[in-house]
Amino acid sequence: MKTNTADLSKELKKYFGFSTFKGQQEEIIKNLLEGKDIFVLMPTGGGKSLCYQLPALISEGTAIVVSPLIALMKNQVDAINGLSSDEGVAHVLNSSLNKTQTKQVFDDIKAGKTKLLYVAPESLIKEDYLEFLKDITISFVAIDEAHCISEWGHDFRPEYRNLKLIIDKIADVPVIALTATATPKVQDDIQKTLGMSNALVFKESFNRPNLFYEVRPKVNIDREIVKFINQHKGKSGIVYCLSRRKVEEFAQLLQVNGINALPYHAGLDQKTRVANQDKFLMEEADVIVATIAFGMGIDKPDVRFVIHYDIPKSLESYYQETGRAGRDGGEGICLAFYDPKDIEKLEKFLAQKPVSEREIGLQLLNEVVGYAETSMSRRQYILYYFGEQFDPVNGAGANMCDNSVNPPKLKDATKELKLVLTLVKELEEKFRTKDLITVIVGKENPVTKSYKLETTKHFGIGKNEPENFWKSVIRQATVQNFLQKDIESYGVLKLTEKGLQVISGKDKNPFLIAEDREYDLAQTKADSDQVQVQQNGGLDEVLFSQLKELRKKVAKKQGIPPYTVFMDPSLEDMTVQYPISIEEIAKIYGVGDGKAKKFGKEFAEFIKQYVEENNIERTQDMVLKQVANKSSHKVFIIQSTDKKIDLEDIAKAKNLTMDELLKEMERIVYQGTKLNIDYYVDENFDEDIVEEFMEFMGESESDSMKVLLAEFGDDLSDEEVRMLRIKFISDVAN
Repeated sequence: MKTNTADLSKELKKYFGFSTFKGQQEEIIKNLLEGKDIFVLMPTGGGKSLCYQLPALISEGTAIVVSPLIALMKNQVDAINGLSSDEGVAHVLNSSLNKTQTKQVFDDIKAGKTKLLYVAPESLIKEDYLEFLKDITISFVAIDEAHCISEWGHDFRPEYRNLKLIIDKIADVPVIALTATATPKVQDDIQKTLGMSNALVFKESFNRPNLFYEVRPKVNIDREIVKFINQHKGKSGIVYCLSRRKVEEFAQLLQVNGINALPYHAGLDQKTRVANQDKFLMEEADVIVATIAFGMGIDKPDVRFVIHYDIPKSLESYYQETGRAGRDGGEGICLAFYDPKDIEKLEKFLAQKPVSEREIGLQLLNEVVGYAETSMSRRQYILYYFGEQFDPVNGAGANMCDNSVNPPKLKDATKELKLVLTLVKELEEKFRTKDLITVIVGKENPVTKSYKLETTKHFGIGKNEPENFWKSVIRQATVQNFLQKDIESYGVLKLTEKGLQVISGKDKNPFLIAEDREYDLAQTKADSDQVQVQQNGGLDEVLFSQLKELRKKVAKKQGIPPYTVFMDPSLEDMTVQYPISIEEIAKIYGVGDGKAKKFGKEFAEFIKQYVEENNIERTQDMVLKQVANKSSHKVFIIQSTDKKIDLEDIAKAKNLTMDELLKEMERIVYQGTKLNIDYYVDENFDEDIVEEFMEFMGESESDSMKVLLAEFGDDLSDEEVRMLRIKFISDVAN
């Protein structure tokens, strides 16, 4: 069907109420109507869906739209049916329909009513659907979220790989593939797989100048996010977490802190999921907490912030998720929290995958680390990743990231890079990051002992710098391809050609890294209040040392070690929160009602006096209320230990690992509740070692695992040390 420009503008006005097309929409539609294959790369919010919706509405027959997201299909079908007075202009065909509903869809298509049929790729494979679609007039096929086709895309779906074969079986019609995120590599892969090498490619800029990008270290994250959301009260936002469990927990935490938040993930039943999405769209909820893995398929133009609680597995995911902010061109803050330990977890998860998947996953992860740790303009980094150049000084949105507003200080680490690379070479590329750092700073661990590394000339060669500095050097060396992690012997560092050139002196370029970026919670646009947050979350050093003295006094009076009164992290939290009543002490990190009642009075009175004498303004809105942990097994554990049930059996009964059970038990005793595990200790431990352990803890200044393992690590495992520590805290402090 050929249509002139004036006709198209009229149709646009008739169906969508717009007077003009956006960007390249008009050209895309004209070419599709002329029967050409089209490939569209357009950022979220650029108006992709109109590129196939309008031509479908004005063409003869039905357009098939392949989409991976049921939620997104439902959204679009509702929107299209809302444009027309006729029923059934758009339909969904997927597993959520019953027989009667499926028959209705088929009848409407046969009657010529249905212009757009949304299907999941899995539905297209069904024999009866295929047979039906062969017999009707198809105008064209649209493949939305086309990055799902590519193994290099962030959301690869194997069932997408066969789409070309299926489409050829149905009809010989033009195909339009659309995606909001694709690197040049992904774009190439999509076109090859769909047999669209001759397709016309329309690529819009990936730059969203209204979005502000910021990465913060994952320190005091719950409080940081609550504080941030409170500074943007009443505005719509999304918080992304990696696991369903974290989504549920964090949504609850926001709720108890007075924030109107709801969870959203694939594990919720469909009714709840749809209800939560609708409440967010209708502004009955301000914040949605969602899993990264589950595309929300929302089309809400006024999302003002997108927060990543966990860093995503790829920059495509990150770009797509942040792209949900500020679609109306207004404010959009994209705040991600980064902890290198999260990356290590994701790497371990990848280790279980087949080699090809592992290789791809690691490269994608490496780009994410590069983005999180870069000192250049974050916008420039993202756009370069998508094959686009950007001027960080004069480009649109040039000052819209934390690195531009508050540039990190750079340190020349060329000498240190050479040291690391030489060490990797001389130790014959056998070791992982952790072990190399141990050698550099001169510490011993089982690996250094078994390889006798403490006798080599390298041992302690870099002890003047902290471990975190060396971690940063090695991570940046990996990101910049001087080193690479070996896939087969997972995690072992190998030299690249580029790394060898540095060792030989051929590469004389300086190697710059950002100074202490991990720990500096610097102020930026997104954190606009006047509170300067220090490395440890605003610790009042003066009060901290006074509280330690008070703790010593209280402990002496009770005849117990100081750490059994309150742990250091609890004292640190008191210097941030300034609690002045027993109730407020009970809300402090690592303190429960039992501890608060037992020791809280003196601390509350002392802090109250300190606050008055120093004219401290207590920011009570920053006292983070914790959720009563429903998933906690406190009562069950107390009852089971009272009945003298074996700890392994307690863990099994609640489907916990021993590590998880011990964490729960530690939480119980550190919050002031007694837990009698003598029966277990008597049966499983040597009497002399228990006595020695209790004596040592009674005299020790610290209850840290580091101290205890240094003393007992040869005789006891980590788990055993933790069990005896639980017994001691329970016996002595509670």
